[in-house]
Amino acid sequence: MSNMRIHQLAKELGVKSKILVEELKRQGIEVKTHMSSIDEETAELVRSILFEQDSEKTGKKETPVSEKKTETVSTKEPPKKKIGLSEAITVKELAEVMDCGTNEIIKKLMEMGTMSTINQIIDMDIAMVIAKKFGFEAEVVSIESDEIITEEGDSAEAVLRPPIVTIMGHVNHGKTSLLDAIRESDITGGEAGGITQHIGAYEVEVKKGKITFLDTPGHEAFTAMRARGAQITDIVVLVVAADDGIMPQTVEAINHAAAAKVPIIVAINKIDKPDSNPENIKKNLTGYNLVPEEWGGTTIFVEVSAKKRIGLENMMEMILLQAEIMELKANPNTSAKGTVVEAKLDRGRGAVATVLVQRGTLTVGDSFVAGLHHGKIRALIDDKGRKVETAGPSMPVEVLGLSGVPHAGDSFVVVKNERKARQIGDIRLQRQREESLSETSRVTLEDLHNKIQEGTIKELKIVIKGDVQGSVQALNESLDKLSTSEVALRVIHGGVGGITETDILLASASNAIVIGFNVRPTEKAAALAKKEKIEMKLYTVIYDAISDIRAAMEGLLEPTLLEKIAGRAEVREVFSISKVGPIAGCYVTEGVILRNSEARLIRDSTVVHQGKITSLRRFKEDVKEVVSGFECGIRMEKFQDIKQGDIIEPFTYEEISRKL
Repeated sequence: MSNMRIHQLAKELGVKSKILVEELKRQGIEVKTHMSSIDEETAELVRSILFEQDSEKTGKKETPVSEKKTETVSTKEPPKKKIGLSEAITVKELAEVMDCGTNEIIKKLMEMGTMSTINQIIDMDIAMVIAKKFGFEAEVVSIESDEIITEEGDSAEAVLRPPIVTIMGHVNHGKTSLLDAIRESDITGGEAGGITQHIGAYEVEVKKGKITFLDTPGHEAFTAMRARGAQITDIVVLVVAADDGIMPQTVEAINHAAAAKVPIIVAINKIDKPDSNPENIKKNLTGYNLVPEEWGGTTIFVEVSAKKRIGLENMMEMILLQAEIMELKANPNTSAKGTVVEAKLDRGRGAVATVLVQRGTLTVGDSFVAGLHHGKIRALIDDKGRKVETAGPSMPVEVLGLSGVPHAGDSFVVVKNERKARQIGDIRLQRQREESLSETSRVTLEDLHNKIQEGTIKELKIVIKGDVQGSVQALNESLDKLSTSEVALRVIHGGVGGITETDILLASASNAIVIGFNVRPTEKAAALAKKEKIEMKLYTVIYDAISDIRAAMEGLLEPTLLEKIAGRAEVREVFSISKVGPIAGCYVTEGVILRNSEARLIRDSTVVHQGKITSLRRFKEDVKEVVSGFECGIRMEKFQDIKQGDIIEPFTYEEISRKL
């Protein structure tokens, strides 16, 4: 589209250039002189405006075309459109988002005193100001957000994806045996035990579909990810031995799954043993809100034997049935996004991360950001140890090509080029350095009242570990009784044994404190607690634990202010001193009068004034206090209407701690 000078258009329309420049400015079109250029579209709008003005003067009605164009320009300020601005946005990207020229943005930046090139990253605050000037309502959106990655039509393109399952339970209940049996049941895996490379997650294909299993130490990895905000598990399979029953780690697994709001399928294992009692397991689990469907509940129970391979196919069907109810969908045709399951530094291959794809398709050569690190995918390796070119939703793969080792639970997002990935990684590293300057704040018993305040109801979360189950239950019940309508105490987990890393991770995810009764933390747990700044309180006497918690909870309650009258003084004479004002000559009838204390001036049993005693004298001496039976001179702050017979009553407020 050709441009034309303003003076050329003025000549064409038969008006002065100065008038035309003023008209353009009135319509919100920025021009400097009559030598400035405008495009053909703007020129056409100007023609229609001047033509309409001419018509109004002559009283003639114009063609519908003119009316149509007049309608177009009559709205001076178009409605604001909402746009999302991603991290590390450049001038060029901002121009693309707003569908305008880069020169216009650079010009605006210059007006704001910022010199930028087309590929330079703009400060987010400045980018939002510019967007506002162009008539857009902007908000900052992280690259992990659906608002940035999801394109128009994504919901229509979403297809069913395999469910992601974590197997949890007590270590002696056959969890490992069940995992091995599931591996061997993979009909696409070739020979038995066909999984040649352990990468933390693997995919199993059965007759009715695919299932992805997280092959990691159950609750530890589960909570580590939840502590970092990642929620990738769709279903938890809780393994319980039919010949053993409910064990501490079984309860722990239930608590972790419940905290993450993930549906549980109970797999009762070892049903081939002669002393197995599945019905007893079902009965005991009802106490943890896991009621079988046949008993009128909503929890799916399956009876299996990992050793004899009994019920495995039924368990797979139940997992797929639960997944079908949940309608797990993802779009494979959009920008890829996933979560890091685990990562390590390999001597030969460098930084390697196991990534579980949640949406889109990962392809070799894609540029990405993983937490604080970035890179370009050099190779993708599946759970069989084979090199693959692509990985779709719910597929676990090893990714090579990272700049560093990310954390488990970090997001993995594909971006359009390597330069963009590096920019985002650098900005995140800088942000982390700034955040690390301010220490992480965690709840402690000592400063609990400053840390936990949720409206009018305050809550204290606790993880209890004890030497025996009886002690844990006794402590749990005793602490539960301390809850009131103002202070709620919630034990989110109670178990037997030493304090482990899992307990610390759960406390970190829930911002809780850890109570140990006749137990000690492991070396790793102590180090992690120090790193995560989680408070551990260790006790050998149950009453000490209850007393400390009670004291901490009482600290949460707002103290009661009790007014305490310090003394009384009767005004017997009023002396007026120039440049000072009235001084009350008083006799202290009781208590003590203190200088700088708050006091009321009472007249006829009514409070006339409340303020500070600024001056207190005995004869010519300034004194700090005057006790009963003595005379003194008192001057009140900002009050001069003192009369004979008034009573001055100093007082203080005493904070009384409220008890439960």
